[in-house]
Amino acid sequence: MAIKEDKPEAKSAPAGTSEDKASSDQPKTEGRRDYRRDNRREIRPRRDYSNLNWGIAHIYSSYNNTIIHITDITGTESIARVSGGQVVKSDRMESSPTAAMVAAKKAAQTAREKGITAIHIKVKAPGGHNGPNNPGPGAQAAMRALSRMGLRVGTIEDVTPIPHDRCRMKGGRRGRRV
Repeated sequence: MAIKEDKPEAKSAPAGTSEDKASSDQPKTEGRRDYRRDNRREIRPRRDYSNLNWGIAHIYSSYNNTIIHITDITGTESIARVSGGQVVKSDRMESSPTAAMVAAKKAAQTAREKGITAIHIKVKAPGGHNGPNNPGPGAQAAMRALSRMGLRVGTIEDVTPIPHDRCRMKGGRRGRRV
């Protein structure tokens, strides 16, 4: 049987003292970065939006054309009106996203010159009792182009006319018989 020798232990602070609590509460960050401290955002002062001149951008987008019409906030005075057919040569390109983007840039430039700095967007598809209720391919491109031209976008609203009761559908009383 081996004889156990008593070694003198290093003196440490008694349990429950302030030195012991301070070392246990703080996590060991030696060699590690404190990511919470590094990823904090800078607090920037809020922008002042009180001096914005608002307008309304009416975007009519069908499968044949895209029309961007910018008016004042009441909707009565027309400020700029551009269509996809004004900016492209061929008829089939009138409703394309490229034509809508160029038309929106042209309309936004005219609106900026006349003092409009922010817009509410109203998107309209043909709708009605026999038109498609979803806008054409140029609507999304026109909205993005208006935003990129520096106009601040407020609300985006869909104003497609939807019938609450339709005209009488074709097919007769008993419907289409297949």
